Amino acid sequence: MRLKMWTLDLAREQSPTLDHLRQYASLTQSAGYDALGLYLEHRFAYPSAPWAHGQGCVAPEAIRVLRTEFPAIQIVPFVNLLGHMEGTIYTEEGKAFAEQRFKGMQACPCNAAFVAFAKGILDDVLESFDSELIHIGGDETWQLGTCEECAKVDKAELYGRHFGPLAQRVVDAGHTPAVWGDMFVDHPEALDHLPKETIVFDWQYFKGVKDTARQFTDKGFRVVGCPTLHVYNAPWFHIEKSEQNVRQVSRDIKELGLHGVCLTTWESGLLGAYDTLFPAISESVKVMDDPDTGSFLEAYGPSSEWARLMGVELEGCGGVFAFSGHRNKLKSRALLYSNPFLAWMHHAEELCGERGDRALAVIEQASQVAKGEAEKGVCTAVRSMIDFVRIAEEARLLYARNEPEAAINRLTATRTIFDMMMRIARRSHDRIGGSLADAERCKAALDHVDRVIVRLRNYGRRQLGYLPAWEILTHPMFVPHDQACWWLVNGWGKE
Repeated sequence: MRLKMWTLDLAREQSPTLDHLRQYASLTQSAGYDALGLYLEHRFAYPSAPWAHGQGCVAPEAIRVLRTEFPAIQIVPFVNLLGHMEGTIYTEEGKAFAEQRFKGMQACPCNAAFVAFAKGILDDVLESFDSELIHIGGDETWQLGTCEECAKVDKAELYGRHFGPLAQRVVDAGHTPAVWGDMFVDHPEALDHLPKETIVFDWQYFKGVKDTARQFTDKGFRVVGCPTLHVYNAPWFHIEKSEQNVRQVSRDIKELGLHGVCLTTWESGLLGAYDTLFPAISESVKVMDDPDTGSFLEAYGPSSEWARLMGVELEGCGGVFAFSGHRNKLKSRALLYSNPFLAWMHHAEELCGERGDRALAVIEQASQVAKGEAEKGVCTAVRSMIDFVRIAEEARLLYARNEPEAAINRLTATRTIFDMMMRIARRSHDRIGGSLADAERCKAALDHVDRVIVRLRNYGRRQLGYLPAWEILTHPMFVPHDQACWWLVNGWGKE
């Protein structure tokens, strides 16, 4: 196996300082990895497009320092040049690049201005990074062929015609291009457009790479197998499923003689904490070297009981805590949409019953054995989301019994919950360069709770002549006197 690397997801509002980046690079080197991948999207200060990044992003100067201080490892950029352009296409300057207006996360490969932009930020990366590998993205371009111009071209041709010249640009600059493999599985003819120097990163998070990798090796391409740590779909981290994935992909890599392995770690936002993953990231190297050895739980040492409770026992509670293939629904509904009552609407029945009782008991045990701030913050964050749902249900019952003042008193208690969650987000940002948006999400949730409290005062005693349903009163689109809720019934208008 020639390459062992892991990839740090900066694109979910992570905002590491140079000292934070040093922590990640030091972990990479001490664990025995050859390379640290930085998944950039819009979190890099591209000199050619100063409008395309926000505050706290990684600057070229920081990369130059890391290259000097950590010469034993590659610092590999992962840049996106078609899909996952949401950080660009939802800016005023970048919105003209979108494949569809106000929808999705893909740019248009037929848009000449976008192609010029993609070449420009690729050149920025080539100037800032001296790694052998330059990853140019390419995953999850599900909107291929959607716009009128793109619809005229075969999807494989459209995709290959876009990425072929970009990969060649990397080769011409003296580097090795890398691409994600998923869309080439869907459109294998697009591989014909790529220079043979290209390495395909075959990501498989729920199985091994044996079947898919052969599609690329048979065409003469080198392949890197990519497992993941299942964080995006967990309240904290599905620790056993992640170990299984790393182990299976590593076995397949050895059996097939593939080029290497890249551990991916996605979305340590929504009050996640990257430093709680460090033991599993380090232990993954042992599994890569020998798929029959290593143990993620044992790697947590004195914190192994905490990791077992939050990473195994909590998953065993089922429902919204169970292992799944999508972003965790409790975290998303509590924080992602500026309306925490969505978490109540979808999860009150399970979280106010036995499942919620069991989950809270597990989290309480974990809190008792948590060793540090990061671990305690994870426990508090998950417990706070459950507590909010339970309090919202208590308030609903009081509201339905025509006791609006009592309902207001219950909801007022949630201010403490969101204040606490804001502090966790800010401390994660200070400690490890965590999401800049998470504290704002907590504030937006609290602001909406305050709006609902005002509505309870104004309309909770039937001042409108009718009593709006709780899910209507708590919805951001609620309008007094619109008893029929045309905003809800008139579905096309939601576009």
